[in-house]
Amino acid sequence: MNPEIDFASPFTFLLMTFFIFLGIFSRYVGTALLFNALVKRAFKEKLAHREVQTRPRRSRQDWIEIGWSLVTSALFALAGGLMLVAWQEGYTRIYLDWDAYPLVWFPVSILLILLLHETYYYWLHRWMHCPKIYKLVHKVHHDSITTSSWTSFSFHPIESVLQAIFIPVIAFVLPLHAYAIGVVLTVMTVTSAINHLNTEVYPRDFHRHWFGRWWIGATHHSLHHSQFRYNYGLYFTFWDKWMRTESPDFGRLFDKKTQRDARESGKKVGLKVHQE
Repeated sequence: MNPEIDFASPFTFLLMTFFIFLGIFSRYVGTALLFNALVKRAFKEKLAHREVQTRPRRSRQDWIEIGWSLVTSALFALAGGLMLVAWQEGYTRIYLDWDAYPLVWFPVSILLILLLHETYYYWLHRWMHCPKIYKLVHKVHHDSITTSSWTSFSFHPIESVLQAIFIPVIAFVLPLHAYAIGVVLTVMTVTSAINHLNTEVYPRDFHRHWFGRWWIGATHHSLHHSQFRYNYGLYFTFWDKWMRTESPDFGRLFDKKTQRDARESGKKVGLKVHQE
């Protein structure tokens, strides 16, 4: 970011917002293509049994989701452009100088943003499931009952705005290095693609691991799209656990989708012993 550029200038603002849009949308497309290539092609046979929802996706569902994601990316870019203007005018606490704060604040700030974002989104998500709000705001996302990585940005414009405002608002309150914001946005994109992948990529018993029991994956979020009233979390499961909104089917379904790994491992061990 160059402070000599006047981001408030209409032409510069539109140009910068356009470039931000290209960055956001290309990151979405690139991430979706990468995970689709890995799950549907490179490791298709090994991961086929880990498909969570077996209900086929609707015809043209990918293109419908990409269309909504174009709108989402544009609104995210607009929020990014406005945040740049606010930064240049000195209203935010975004900084570029690594010496401005202790280096330890960099990872701490990232973790803090993720925790705050989790809290904001969990309660926003529950609000969006109120019947009248749901039909207006959240139904677009839930039209994808069987999800894919393309679903990760498929939101109604109102929901996109509600999601887009979080980081700019936080930037007015917390000191954040520009790279910390970049890390959080990357984590957001990658985890959203994984959670909507409809294929469990985490290892067997991950949901029992000290970290895995608090981390959301495809099985956890796919249950939200099929059951609607459970699993509202974004990155972490702690609010779902504390508020008792985690699906009672989650552990059993995760075991079911990953138990073949144990059988195949046992076969390999048995074969090795037999050869000896």
